[in-house]
Amino acid sequence: MSKRLTLAVSQSHTLPTTSATLSALSSTARSASRSNVHLLLFPEAYLGGYPRTCDFGATVGSRSDQGREQFLQYYHNAIDLGDTPRGAGDDWVERRLEVAKGKDYRGDGTREKLEKVARETGVFLVVGLVERAGGSLYCGVVYVCPREGCVGKRRKVMPTGSERLIWAQGSPSTLKAIKTTISGVEITLAAAICWENYMPLLRYSLYSQNVNLYLAPTADARGTWLPLMRTIACESRAYVLSANQCVRRKHLSPWIHGAPSRKEMDNKQPPMPAANTTGTDIHDDTTATSSTEEPIPKTPQPAAADSAPGDPSPSPLRSGATPSPIKQRTDRRRRSSNLTPIPDNHFLALPSESQEISALDDDSEPTGKPKTNAQSHHDISPPNNTITTTHQPDPDSSKDGEELVCRGGSCIISPSGDVLAGPLWDLEDELLIIGDVDFEDCERGRLDLDVAGSYSRNDAFELRVQGLDLSPPP
Repeated sequence: MSKRLTLAVSQSHTLPTTSATLSALSSTARSASRSNVHLLLFPEAYLGGYPRTCDFGATVGSRSDQGREQFLQYYHNAIDLGDTPRGAGDDWVERRLEVAKGKDYRGDGTREKLEKVARETGVFLVVGLVERAGGSLYCGVVYVCPREGCVGKRRKVMPTGSERLIWAQGSPSTLKAIKTTISGVEITLAAAICWENYMPLLRYSLYSQNVNLYLAPTADARGTWLPLMRTIACESRAYVLSANQCVRRKHLSPWIHGAPSRKEMDNKQPPMPAANTTGTDIHDDTTATSSTEEPIPKTPQPAAADSAPGDPSPSPLRSGATPSPIKQRTDRRRRSSNLTPIPDNHFLALPSESQEISALDDDSEPTGKPKTNAQSHHDISPPNNTITTTHQPDPDSSKDGEELVCRGGSCIISPSGDVLAGPLWDLEDELLIIGDVDFEDCERGRLDLDVAGSYSRNDAFELRVQGLDLSPPP
């Protein structure tokens, strides 16, 4: 029996508001669905944002008022999934936690929005996010099944460097792998976030659970990241997906460039906001629901002229199959892409001239058939099956916000450590890279290497993780 699936990685950057980012996520998922994608990975902190370049006014022994205002803005941008600060685990997944009187769900409705997108598109979503629980923030990943909704969530156990100022440490019990069936193919998946992948024992805790799909959302755009992903794929004999944001300085949240101090804000004496008398959450654009209905997001509206687009349609890059362009909405003008073949049936999307794109109704049912259109092609031959670009940094780019503060680098790696697609560098137009894969390759690779089994010497070496059963899930 064939064990083939189509996997995708979205190289998308966070938009100025959570509402806009959720709309972009929905659009990306619908585009992936039209390309017959079964599972889609988004970058680290995609929802809530990765506050790159922000120091939050902190030095050793001192924190500034301006930095506290920046943290306030970041705290408000984070999403509330209705979990507890310690993490309720299966009680959260199964919705066994107490719900406040007069409400139909816990949190701010983001969980329900993600479940709705997965259900309507038929795409299994793995989303990097910043979660608010109690008074702390956690960097996390949520797994959203089209049939069952949220089937798991984990929090980063070791924030890196200055991330430790703003993100709390998650419980190692959340390293639990998820076993699911997608289109008749049984897979065991788990995520390690960014520099958790540099923790050998953490990686081994995932290998021990017999994962065959290893997910690595990240914010690391260094040249050392791709070799790490190839090593992990070879070690685990699993497919590895890594998603990163490609970010220009102009994409950073306005409060990162400088938030006024509380004293300055008090001196301005802004008008008091109108009271919320509806009894519903004021967060993004979730509507009120009855006790028998889950929250349904409002239909995304076209962005205002002075706001960032919240509904981009990504261009696909496919490994192992012929790609087709994805139509975009007509409520704004965007760059389209030309698909260029490179060796081994991989594809690179390069931007073409701006042109009007056909309309697409976000609320229409996905057809399951990719769109077709004529494309122009150019011959390029990069080495080692990697996707490269000829982009040269503009020395004056920092003057208009075009300076790249994160170059991306998203990729898909085979169980033998070969690069199937990517890495994508310096391309930020909401791109998808797509790979058609055979999960029997994971089993073929176990002939000579199973680091948690035949190659483990478990009679001599043993790993224990507090609160986590390292046995493969049933």
